[in-house]
Amino acid sequence: MSTAAGGPADAGPNGRPLRVLTFTTLFPNAERPGFGVFVENRLRKLVASGAVEARVVAPVPWFPLRSSAFGRYATLARVPAREVRHGIEVHHPRYLAIPKIGTGVAPRLLAVGALAPLKAISGAGFEPDLIDAHYFYPDGVAAVRLAAALGKPVTITARGTDLNLIADRPGPRRRIQWAAANADGLITVCRALKDKLVALGVEAERVRVLRNGVDLDLFRPVEREEARRRFGIEGPTLVSVGYLIARKGHDLTIRALGALSDAVSLVIAGEGPERRQLEALARSLGLGTRVRFLGNVAHEALPALYSAAEAMVLASSREGWANVLLEAMACGTPVVATNIWGTPEVVTAPAAGRLADARTPQAIAAAITALLADPPDRAATRAYAEGFDWRATTEGQIALFREILARRAAARPAAGGYRAGVMAGARIPS
Repeated sequence: MSTAAGGPADAGPNGRPLRVLTFTTLFPNAERPGFGVFVENRLRKLVASGAVEARVVAPVPWFPLRSSAFGRYATLARVPAREVRHGIEVHHPRYLAIPKIGTGVAPRLLAVGALAPLKAISGAGFEPDLIDAHYFYPDGVAAVRLAAALGKPVTITARGTDLNLIADRPGPRRRIQWAAANADGLITVCRALKDKLVALGVEAERVRVLRNGVDLDLFRPVEREEARRRFGIEGPTLVSVGYLIARKGHDLTIRALGALSDAVSLVIAGEGPERRQLEALARSLGLGTRVRFLGNVAHEALPALYSAAEAMVLASSREGWANVLLEAMACGTPVVATNIWGTPEVVTAPAAGRLADARTPQAIAAAITALLADPPDRAATRAYAEGFDWRATTEGQIALFREILARRAAARPAAGGYRAGVMAGARIPS
């Protein structure tokens, strides 16, 4: 199998496919199959090109007890040490994570926990050509240290909160700047995140924007009446999909619902620490019968949920590249979203939906009202999403990886050898 960027025959050294080791704490596992699924999806498309072979090291925080009484910590304890997902071998080494106070030392602890497993993978016959890290902090910072220790080139992909929130703190900002300066390749999933890296002192030409795509085979329109029966939906319905945390803005969507016709209802898919507060908010506003919480919905069931709704609403305060927007559009469902970070790069035409003028319940309600009054043709919405498949992103990754390996080969005879600068400065700054 080949791509426009070239097939496996000319992908890596000696004519074999590139060997890429993905390093990230954002990756699905048997206990949390939806966690970081956007990283897995990108990797699956990359491997499907035939130009890349991959292994994944996705560390999880260490916790000694598996009893459900310990909540999410017990869930972490139950994650298997090794699993195979979609034909890709995934390792989950443990590392020491110190809640609340451990931010400053997190990259060091992550690197310490992952070094031996990375060496073991190399020793077992998978010698990576390159380490591909996702999420800048602590993952990307740790990955630069690990790459230096192993003598491998490294890329880092910025995905959102890592730059638009964590980088605002002085300590993490210094470490992010150090990692960016020493990485061989830098990727962001939207232009807004590239601008953030440039503001941190990174040369613009060093940053590639490779946006996320959408799986057009999985996310496609489902017959609406069948989908509505499946979820017990009647009448005009909005859907909101995402972790139940403050930055997702579910409270704003609930408040916006109160300004809409009584005929309109809201279905929220997802779990999280704010569920009880959100349920209480809906009751306090007299919306208890119009807001329904589904809890976690399997990834494979989301196309039917999107297809059943008139619109998908996302009221986030921060998003790098919100995959749920493209997922809904691919099912023919337009979106209403807040005008923040990478979202204006996703919603660029009437067929996609509407951006709220402000991140307030009133502005969100106004955008929903306008969309419901003049909805785009659902086939046009699907056609819009078809412009966001994974092909360009896959080709962009392969091209970048090849460039990095070519530079490495050219630099090898030079004084000090390849990565001499990184090796000299491989100590993570305080």
